[in-house]
Amino acid sequence: MREIISEIEQWLAGGKQVALATVVKVYGSAPRPLGSKMAVSSAGDMVGSVSAGCVEGNVFQHAQEVLKTGKPKLMEYGITDEMAFEAVGLLCGGNIDVYIEPLDAAIFSGLKDALAAQKLFSLATVLGGAHAGGRMLVFPDGHTVGDLGALAEPVRDAAIEQMKTQHTVRQTFNTAAGPADVFIEIYPPPQRLIVIGAVHIAMVLATFGKALGFRTIVIDPRDVFASKDRFPQVDELIVQFPADALAEMQLDEGCYLVFVSHNAEFDNPALKIALNRPVRYIGALGSRRTHAKRVESLTEMGLSAAQIARIHAPIGLDLGAIGPEEIALSIIAEIIAVKRGKAD
Repeated sequence: MREIISEIEQWLAGGKQVALATVVKVYGSAPRPLGSKMAVSSAGDMVGSVSAGCVEGNVFQHAQEVLKTGKPKLMEYGITDEMAFEAVGLLCGGNIDVYIEPLDAAIFSGLKDALAAQKLFSLATVLGGAHAGGRMLVFPDGHTVGDLGALAEPVRDAAIEQMKTQHTVRQTFNTAAGPADVFIEIYPPPQRLIVIGAVHIAMVLATFGKALGFRTIVIDPRDVFASKDRFPQVDELIVQFPADALAEMQLDEGCYLVFVSHNAEFDNPALKIALNRPVRYIGALGSRRTHAKRVESLTEMGLSAAQIARIHAPIGLDLGAIGPEEIALSIIAEIIAVKRGKAD
């Protein structure tokens, strides 16, 4: 949504009506992930994508109909080898459900403000059944914008639970008026990859993170290591003791922290801070023996077993990695697995 919001604002300012299409279910292989969006204006403008070009033309046509009738549509797109040249579908062989709705001005205003605040929140949309077409913004503290009637409380509770893992879901709720098909979309804060230790692994890791859309930050008090010559690609280079730097930062659910300094004096005080914040991922370099010593030190610092268990150690997916480049690859692979809900 962040990628298309400015265009939507321009269309609205110009007096145009807007329809929004969202991928609300993915079956098998699909070119775009759950939650992907495309917006269409009453003047024929289009921005965003729900399938990387496979079905956009058909979605555009239905969006124009939605704008005329004011009634949302839930479309299913898929393809088989036999249908590939005869029907609108996905050449990748997958199936997607796309929900096309008129843009709700009040919800859009609240969503825009929430995105600007760069805080975690969710948007629940009733796709069908009881309260069909209803929408509600939900925030981690339980605050909501919009009303789903009898559905409000159970949907709010479900959304708060999903925000803990940042996993967008489609869920059925049973009500006195019948079942309701609800899409709970999670909007995490902007994603930051924060690397503690300006070592060789960090150089490669920052490059991977940048390519994958993370804002990259490297922290190390040694200016001979934390230099722009060694890290020209990073968004922010902080020459400061890690604990001091983290204490000054707003660490939120969009943060992925990687400790690769291999220096307990740098790492452990900073880990204590990170483990008391709602960051999405914490990983620390070192063998099992090193991690056992780390656990002992962190326990002495007053951290609980549950807090310490948040640390991914040994860090990275087990790829049999050798050398800084392969180790960095295993770390970024684990981060993506956590991000996509494959390693929680």
